Amino acid sequence: MTNLKGHVYLIDDDASMRSSLTRTLVDAGYTVQDFSGAMVFLENLMPVSPAVILLDMQMPDVSGLDLQEQLFKLNLKTPIIFISGQSQPKQIVQSLKNGAIDFLFKPFNLTELLTTIESGITKDRAQFEKLAQEGDVKKNFASLTPREKEVCHLLVQGFKNKEIAEQFNLVDATIKVHKSRVMEKMQVNSLQNLVALYLQFNLE
Repeated sequence: MTNLKGHVYLIDDDASMRSSLTRTLVDAGYTVQDFSGAMVFLENLMPVSPAVILLDMQMPDVSGLDLQEQLFKLNLKTPIIFISGQSQPKQIVQSLKNGAIDFLFKPFNLTELLTTIESGITKDRAQFEKLAQEGDVKKNFASLTPREKEVCHLLVQGFKNKEIAEQFNLVDATIKVHKSRVMEKMQVNSLQNLVALYLQFNLE
């Protein structure tokens, strides 16, 4: 699905609220899918990124808090913004503890809503880019030969070429070749960058 600013999943059992918000968000440059409840959302969910979920807390079938917990179990990390006419303080606190980026009370200020949505879109885009990078990094690491992986492990632990060569009973020049291939396959231009990727993505 192609969009300019991002995608909004709008989940609210109030039809007039869905209609009004959909028009507003489309006018603001977002694509919108609206759902009358949590179950219909789950049954028809097609993941899009970058996106946010604009979620009503009080709904008759499944509450917003329950849906948030279900999405967590499904490992779906699209940022959630709660909207509600009335909610218990306990619900608000729990939703934020569970990772919601904000909780807005109806009627909410339009500028505040759009600012919060933009923040959520930015967060989701960053999450998506990190996942894409992780996939590329792990694919590159998997392309290393067993010996190159051994050399990589020792390099990130701070061993020098000569020390690695001694461990494998090889000459320095051979280790330099392995190191060069590791750097090339991992697409890094410094040992510092290699260490950063190794630690960030828990390569083993």
